[in-house]
Formats: sequence, C-alpha cells, structure tokens
Amino acid sequence: MSKATDVLFVSHGGGPMPLLGDPGHQHMVDRLTELAAGLRKPSAILVISAHWEEAIPTITSSTTPSLIYDYYGFPSEAYKIEYPCPGEPVLAQQVAQALDQAGIQARLDDQRGLDHGAFVPLKLMYPEANIPCIQLSLVNTLDASTHLAIGRALQALDYDHLLVLGSGFSFHNMRAFFAAQTPEIQARNLAFEDWLEQTCGDSSLSEPERAKRLADWEQAPHARFCHPREEHLLPLHVCYGLANKACDRHIAATILGKQSGMFYWG
Repeated sequence: MSKATDVLFVSHGGGPMPLLGDPGHQHMVDRLTELAAGLRKPSAILVISAHWEEAIPTITSSTTPSLIYDYYGFPSEAYKIEYPCPGEPVLAQQVAQALDQAGIQARLDDQRGLDHGAFVPLKLMYPEANIPCIQLSLVNTLDASTHLAIGRALQALDYDHLLVLGSGFSFHNMRAFFAAQTPEIQARNLAFEDWLEQTCGDSSLSEPERAKRLADWEQAPHARFCHPREEHLLPLHVCYGLANKACDRHIAATILGKQSGMFYWG
C-alpha cells in the first residue's frame, strides 16, 4: 500500500436521509464533514459500498458515472440528488490488476453508476464533486475471509493520495432502527460496538489475531442481532485487509438513535 493512501470505514446512515436534513442523522453528518476537513484532499477515491454485490469483484470504469437511486419511498427530492464526479478508469484498471495478481478474478463495468452507499457520504464529505471516484463491489457469497483477502490484494495499489472509503454501517438491524429503544436493544448495540472498537483499535493484538477476530465476527457479542445480514459490515473487512494494522482513530456517531462506528487508518 502506498504511504499516501488513507483508508476510512464510515457508517453511511439510512438511504438518502443524511442528505434530506433528517435530525436522526445530524451527528453522522457532523462527523463526516469533520473527518473530510481533517484529511488531505485525495486525488481519487475508491469506494467499497454495502449496496453492490457481484459474483466476482467488479469495478466501475466509466469516465462519467451516473447515480443509482437504490432506495424506495422517499420524497421526490431524493431522486433529484446530483453528484457529477468524474470516474477514473486508470485507477479502475489498477484495482483489477491488483486483484488479478493476487489470484482474485475481477472485471470492469463501464455502465454501472454509483449507488447511495457511495454518493451519500461523498456528497457530505466532498460536495464539490471534483474528485474522481470509482466503486468496487462486494462478493455475493458475503464471506468475511474473502473480503479480507480483497483488501490485502489492494495493498499492491500505488496511487498518490488515494482515499479508500469503505461505506457500510457498523449496526444494521433495520427492525431495531424503527422499534422502541429498549435497554436490551441498547445493550446489544453497545456490546457489539465495543467489540468492534477493540478489534480494530487494540494495538496489543497481533495482526493475525485481529484478522481472525474479523473473519470470525459472528462470534462477537450479539453479532447476528446487529447484522442479520452482513453486507454492511464487510466494507470494513476490505479496509482492514488493506491497512493491516490497528486503526489510528475510532469515531463514534449516533445514527437513528443507535451507536455506530467509523474507523480511520492513515
């Protein structure tokens, strides 16, 4: 991994709600804008979004990516959001080559646009939309070790001032978001968040130990309550696989009344 690479996992909130002034997302919006202000401006951004799964890792390679409004039931303005950033086909090709060199079959897609897992945090962090962006899919097996391996493969990238942005959600139980906030739900939420913070940030863990904890994440306290389906956690696995060290910073954010986390590796 180039020393100029920043790696960041963010919890991206519910659909377009962070862009629509929803008060339950204000803390998250504040954290993301603060984070962006504290980072050097990237020359390009590689996003791994929870909202794209393919049989093999797939990379957007359009020069002018469109937006995919992959959510339902929101006000009309949610379908008029714009984020006219350029693509970066050269970086897309480098990502494909890095994966191929690691024995991971990948492909380019010059038709697919950016989904809301990409454009929502990007619009909050870099509203000028003047930084080239590409997106990398998850693998639809949702196997944790596979996504750690994808991240390790990305260590071969050497692209000056690259930001790798894992966009998911450290807590993603949709029923719990809209249920009454009981002490039991809060305790389950916090127990998993504490485990995740320790796993990513405890410098006394060796990297094999840290990787094993993430590979075996289902053994964490209340793991399947917090993630009935793991697609919103796996962008974190890609980020850690790339960084291969304890995170430099953990950022807590309250989103829709639930505790969530963001992790930065510099």
